[in-house]
Amino acid sequence: LEIIMPKQGSPTITSVKKEVNPTTTSTKKEVKPTTNGVTPAPVTSKPPKAVETKSKLTYPPFKFDSSLQTNKEDVAPTGTKPDMKVAEVFDTLSYGPAPESPAVMNAWLDAHDRDFGHFINNQWYKPEGRRSYEVRMPARDEFMCKTMQGNEDDVNTAVDAASEAYKSWSTLPGHVRARYIYSIARHVQKHHRLIAVCEAMDNGKPIRESRDADTNVVARWLYYYAGWAQLIESEMPQYTSVGVVGGIVAWNFPLMLLVWKVAPALAAGNTIVMKPATYTRLSTLLFAEICAEAGLPPGVFNVITGGGAMGSQLVAHPSVSKVGFTGSTGVGQLLRRLTAGSGKKISLELGGKSPIVVFDDADIDGTIEGVVDAIFFNQGQVCSAGSRLIIQETIYDKFIEKLKERMSHLRVGDSLDKCIDIGAIVDPKQRSDIDSFVQIAREEGNDVFQICACIPTDKGCYYPPTLITNVDTANTCVQEEIFGPVVTAQSFRTAKEAVSLANNTKFGLGSSVWTENLPKALEVALMIKAGTVWVNGHNLFDAAAGFGGYRESGFGRDGGKECLYEYLKPKHLSKLKIDAEKLDISKFGQVVPKTPLNPAQGEEFEHSLPSLTGPRSKDMPTVDRTYKMYYGGSQKRPDAPYSRPVFDKNGKVMAQVGEGNRKDVRNAVEAAHKAFSGWGKRAAHNRAQIVYYMAENLEIRRAEMANRLVEMTGCSEEEALGEVDASIERLFYWGAYADKYGGTVQETTLYGATVKIHEPVGPIGIACPDEFPLLSFVSLFAPAIVRGNTLVIVPSEKYPLLACDLYQVFETSDLPGGVVNILTGDRDHLTKYLAEHQDVEAMWYFGSQEGSKFVETASAENIKRTWVNYGEKRNWLDKFEGAGEEFLYHSVECKNIWMPMGTIYAN
Repeated sequence: LEIIMPKQGSPTITSVKKEVNPTTTSTKKEVKPTTNGVTPAPVTSKPPKAVETKSKLTYPPFKFDSSLQTNKEDVAPTGTKPDMKVAEVFDTLSYGPAPESPAVMNAWLDAHDRDFGHFINNQWYKPEGRRSYEVRMPARDEFMCKTMQGNEDDVNTAVDAASEAYKSWSTLPGHVRARYIYSIARHVQKHHRLIAVCEAMDNGKPIRESRDADTNVVARWLYYYAGWAQLIESEMPQYTSVGVVGGIVAWNFPLMLLVWKVAPALAAGNTIVMKPATYTRLSTLLFAEICAEAGLPPGVFNVITGGGAMGSQLVAHPSVSKVGFTGSTGVGQLLRRLTAGSGKKISLELGGKSPIVVFDDADIDGTIEGVVDAIFFNQGQVCSAGSRLIIQETIYDKFIEKLKERMSHLRVGDSLDKCIDIGAIVDPKQRSDIDSFVQIAREEGNDVFQICACIPTDKGCYYPPTLITNVDTANTCVQEEIFGPVVTAQSFRTAKEAVSLANNTKFGLGSSVWTENLPKALEVALMIKAGTVWVNGHNLFDAAAGFGGYRESGFGRDGGKECLYEYLKPKHLSKLKIDAEKLDISKFGQVVPKTPLNPAQGEEFEHSLPSLTGPRSKDMPTVDRTYKMYYGGSQKRPDAPYSRPVFDKNGKVMAQVGEGNRKDVRNAVEAAHKAFSGWGKRAAHNRAQIVYYMAENLEIRRAEMANRLVEMTGCSEEEALGEVDASIERLFYWGAYADKYGGTVQETTLYGATVKIHEPVGPIGIACPDEFPLLSFVSLFAPAIVRGNTLVIVPSEKYPLLACDLYQVFETSDLPGGVVNILTGDRDHLTKYLAEHQDVEAMWYFGSQEGSKFVETASAENIKRTWVNYGEKRNWLDKFEGAGEEFLYHSVECKNIWMPMGTIYAN
């Protein structure tokens, strides 16, 4: 470390001793303080060209619930202390404020003259001519500071710094990177109080939450990935870093979400440029300074601030190899399209509409407290907020009555008051958006219950806790993410109905199940389509358990080993820099059916398989052979009665195959969906036996398959037999994984068990390459089905007969109908409709660069997972390229189920 550390030593931050008024909002520049070891920002005499500030919006009026009876004496005005005697306090038991001092935060702001630039190369960077953005404290509507609105030049500066730092950072031993990340974790703990106050003032969340939850999770994440930096070389030897990471995070957990990207990125050997949300930039800038204090080399972690356009510029930068985004589904879709075809890795953690399923055997009072934590934590501004209550009918009325009573005692107020339950909404615009959803609920005939009397009226941006009842599944408030302290309530009768209601959403981020019956809880948890399910709890997070969603809640995970796959790539993959804008996909997939063969052009039909047919008379024509489609467990004629010729190595026609179209895709996807529930629930051992049986039946037809390869591709007999044998071995390999990749127990901080389940993705669309037509086909379908997926697969467009010959292998191997569905025809034409199909959960494509771009672009519509090759070929005979863990990663969804234990030994 003495050799690697900078010669000047690690920069440090020292507190500035000066008199600070805890409530000051002054921006007067008296004496410019310096921070020891941190290069001061350059001073310019030119003022910014323009100053962008948030206008003071007028709050829309509330519609008070006249039936609500709340004791106004229980609510102290924000930042004030009730004027009452001690005897009166004991008589009324009213809560008084317990304010946290903002002095430490004001000292930090004043030390920077309340004017911040970017943080690049461990220095404050303030280029001239930039506009500024005024940061205000949501709880008090008070000025805090100004931050910079950067532009594309600033993006280039930050990415260039990260690219330069990557050259050395990526070559450091894992142990050295572990020491750096460990040092950051220690310094975060040293500045725990400053960070907590910063988050509370900047975001509006209660100081209790930023102090006891956010900051602790940040430190935990850094410690966890310091450990992975140490182990990654031995545990994941076939993977390497990707390069420069561009990170964009939301405003609801500014620092926590940022560290969820930074820690694994640095552990994997990447450098990173982060763009925080516009509303909440301060904790990110503070963290950057702390990283410099901890000794992190310049350029490894950089922060730029600006608007939404700057985020797009960062994502589109040609030197950015990986994008990590947390935010809204709409922006996630935009970024998915922006990166399509470029070769960039991307992970998306998006919105949610998480259900809370409450059974009649649950501890009602305990569950009420759980609901409060689930929906009112961080003012409901949580992507996994429990915003849909689904309560068993037998306790519905009682539960709602108790919940209303509990809501009437919630305290809403200043974010620095340690006695409040709910803080301020981050911005008046967000508050207006929340209220618009509530007004829509009223217009749709729903019943709205709000606790308005507890809202401070003197200043600040607050919204009352809200419960919406008398709803149905089609109501806007049930389907759309509101992102505020608003919860809906529905009832159910049976567990199956509860699961159906829980899954009746386009999202799939989180969920919780409340019952004293653990077997029931586990079964329901497995049936709910969500990335995280908590049993008798909600909104529990730990670095050892990946957090992420299904469907329109995104893909990829933050946390756990599963997160590292987002920041690493297999070593055999080259670093791609594709100019995707030059790839034209406007006519992708368009095809004209084949016309009759023209003898004048040498197109002659001759079915020639000499080793199988034996000698025959020259005058004896071959029997016409036209292969059908295969879906739903039987052979089907193509919807449009078109076929296409398949040529042998000499250019002569061997046979015809069906020309698939949109309706064939629809029929095959329906068959795959019908088979999915049964196939996914089968015992892993049973799936393994079926795949072994396929290998047995393929072995019987070894010579036939080898001969077919020779006739079609022109390879040697030895090469053909080698490909067939490799295909048989590959079936055995994946059959072995049917019962050996089901998940693991995550070692979280929960007193209980956190179990990671590797669930099937669902119906998958696969488009196979032309190289190694048999082996690539087997290598792609086998890992998908052993992990419980069903699929619609398009075999090699040039050599499809080998896949067609497997129809009988499937039928004689006890494979249930609909598990594997094969469509022949133009690969790109069929890919187009598979990628656009809303019920295809993932699309794997091995074809052209244009096809890869189209698949990634089309996937944005419903945020389906994709795996494409960007036109690059792979060696399917290689055990890692053709059968590595990469295949399993794309075949599963990681679900973490959190199960608390009892209280016998808890204390």
